[in-house]
Amino acid sequence: MRVPYILSLTLLSLAAASSVHAAGKDPAVICAEAEERYVSLTGQPSSEAEGVVVVTMYKYNFCPAQIIVPVGTTVRWVNVDKRTSHSVLSPGAGMPESDRAFPDESVEFTFLTPGDQDYLCGPHWETRDMIGMVTVEE
Repeated sequence: MRVPYILSLTLLSLAAASSVHAAGKDPAVICAEAEERYVSLTGQPSSEAEGVVVVTMYKYNFCPAQIIVPVGTTVRWVNVDKRTSHSVLSPGAGMPESDRAFPDESVEFTFLTPGDQDYLCGPHWETRDMIGMVTVEE
């Protein structure tokens, strides 16, 4: 599914304005749980992944929801949910929708264009506001 860039930016703004996601839980709590799941799966913190920046997908959230990376950085989205599959697309970056990443699977994309670029979960951006932002710096 292709999402018009302007529409997806509007949706990103709406999602960022919301302070409560996933059954009323604080996003910081959800992301802490996601990191615990990541460590249990990989044996190391996400910050120690080599050659990539890791964003986890958990309880219909991207963790962290906003990242800043230099041009040429590969972002790896890792599904740490137990039962839900997710996909990732970034219309502004020219990233088509990925295949579904099932639990414990990942999706990667290298960002080559500077600027703010939203990314979405194909099946969950409309119903669950599963939207994130990467700022790519030169």
